[in-house]
Amino acid sequence: MITLLFLVQLLSGIPLSAALLYGAVRLLAHLLRGRPLGSGAGRGVLVTGCDSGFGQQLARRLDAGGFVVFAGCLCPEGAGARSLARHASANLRVLKLDVTSEADVEQAKRTVQRNLPHRGLWAVVNNAGVTDWAEIEWSSAEDFRAIAEVNLFGSIRVSMAFLPLVRASKGELGPRRGPGSAASPAPADQLPASPVAGRMVYVSSIFAFFHCLNMGAYSVSKRGLEAFADCLRVEMASFGVKVSIIQPGNFAGATNIVRPKTALDIWTKLDAERRRIFNREYLEVAAGYFSSTCRQGFQHAEPVVAAMLHAITSGRPKRRYLLVSALDAFFFRLFPFLPAALADAVFSLSSMYAKRGEMLYAKSAADEADCS
Repeated sequence: MITLLFLVQLLSGIPLSAALLYGAVRLLAHLLRGRPLGSGAGRGVLVTGCDSGFGQQLARRLDAGGFVVFAGCLCPEGAGARSLARHASANLRVLKLDVTSEADVEQAKRTVQRNLPHRGLWAVVNNAGVTDWAEIEWSSAEDFRAIAEVNLFGSIRVSMAFLPLVRASKGELGPRRGPGSAASPAPADQLPASPVAGRMVYVSSIFAFFHCLNMGAYSVSKRGLEAFADCLRVEMASFGVKVSIIQPGNFAGATNIVRPKTALDIWTKLDAERRRIFNREYLEVAAGYFSSTCRQGFQHAEPVVAAMLHAITSGRPKRRYLLVSALDAFFFRLFPFLPAALADAVFSLSSMYAKRGEMLYAKSAADEADCS
């Protein structure tokens, strides 16, 4: 009630001119957003990670919107890729694309070049990703490298290969030829200036900026990905290419990105010294807490797919799309600006963090049985 009264008093003190100025600024911002792209006819989009999850759903929506879709799949003969191809139009082509393989990326580029629609490659969506959960001392350098190889270097590898095609699509948005027309498109220097530009989209995560227990390797890969995308956005501005970052929150229930892992899986990797610190009972609690957290998240991918579509088709795409619940939005917008000491102190409010402090070094009954 006190807060409400304070807000009423604050608002009543705002002069009418300030309110009108605010309204004018909001209206101007709305007008400057630009027109949406409209039909995707004649424009190609490459999406990585289409075997399942966000990538597969986005590929279906782009196909329905008239785009020529190049759906990169790790397993093109797998059930997910076959289902995608079976329910798609002739405008969708499934590609074998392991983003950790230079050979796969080069072969995919050749296939895209051979099958480009007349308006070129409009967008690349770097969606392929993997995750894992573990505290840093439960991990190896190889664990960090394996995640970064897909989430970070895979996106860099794909971007470097396809950026020239996205840049080339700018200025090729002149009038479309009619059906059956044999006329050649006008030379690039005779086409009207493009009202919109190509797109590079990167699927990151809130863990790019939200550091917490068990997500060290994943956070490293996503923070690196955002640094790459931010630098690229500055460079691509000169070419008119827009770069957007998608930051999903807890969508584990909407995708199959989280691989099942038990406390025993972790225990078997630990050496004797770490077993003395991280007892098996604590590992069981940690595994249960992580599984419970995943179940509490979004159960459908629509918010993420909608953000991807906006980044691809909007006249003025956002630089970042934060996709969390309405209750969490304020916290996650504020968190990156907190002083480090205050940001770290947030975790002291977690019951799991407190329980961790109590259980470290404590020998459980299971551990004693191992020693007997």
